[in-house]
Amino acid sequence: MTHSMTGFATRRGQFGAHAWAWDLRSVNGKGLDLRLRVPDWIDGLEPQLRALLGKGLDRGNVSLTLKVSREAGGDAPMRLNPAALASALAMLAELEAVAMDNGITLAQASQADVLSLRGVMEQVGDDTDTAPLAAALVADFHGLLADLIVMRVEEGKALHRVIFGQLDQIDALVTDAATIAEARRDTVADTLKENVKKLLQAADNLDEKRIEQELALLAVKADITEELDRLRAHVQAARSLLAADGPFGRKLDFLTQEFMREANTLCSKAQAVALTRVGLDLKAVIDQMREQVQNVE
Repeated sequence: MTHSMTGFATRRGQFGAHAWAWDLRSVNGKGLDLRLRVPDWIDGLEPQLRALLGKGLDRGNVSLTLKVSREAGGDAPMRLNPAALASALAMLAELEAVAMDNGITLAQASQADVLSLRGVMEQVGDDTDTAPLAAALVADFHGLLADLIVMRVEEGKALHRVIFGQLDQIDALVTDAATIAEARRDTVADTLKENVKKLLQAADNLDEKRIEQELALLAVKADITEELDRLRAHVQAARSLLAADGPFGRKLDFLTQEFMREANTLCSKAQAVALTRVGLDLKAVIDQMREQVQNVE
């Protein structure tokens, strides 16, 4: 089954006096890159979420945001985060220094301005034990992750149809190239023979064996049979990958590079306008397919 690396999911929940909102998004990536923004006052939450994401996903740049607040009607205790405060003050000092170096005078930041900076003030629960809240959040996260995976599967189905259609186009173009190559085979041979005949008539000191060797080399360079055979094999391999279970995006991406290599060689050997056009059409379809393959997990 083809899975996309693109998807998103949101979810809301509540436990006791706390309410929360999840935002989980993923886009294509070479590996699994996790970026989490979760409240650090909930002990042990982030490692558990990372473990679940690593178990449920194989590839993608994944960003998770969790916002936890208290239910209306209760005053949530707040506390100062000394590390965040020190970092904020250092950045303000650096900003002021750069401004002064450029002849710019900045207005002094007030206490309220500093306290409003992200992370300087953090919300705490009524109890120091955040384990029950963390357990509720982890339980709710399973549903969020499942929603993301469902969306990636649906996106993967669309990718599957597009890529299969592009493979059909490549297959048809390979058939066209084979037909053109077969039709020009006799013409190419006759042209070579005629040119050799004229050359031999025009000069007496030419080495016939050397000429035969050069002609054989030209014939090999003009023969695209191997390229067409490899393109057909690549089409079959790609179809097999699309029918397989598990992540195969990396293999499919590598295969598209092989597709393009054979198409480039075909164009260089074309020696005919019709065959060159087919080669260019092949390159265009392969390039479009590779763009789609970049999103396959």
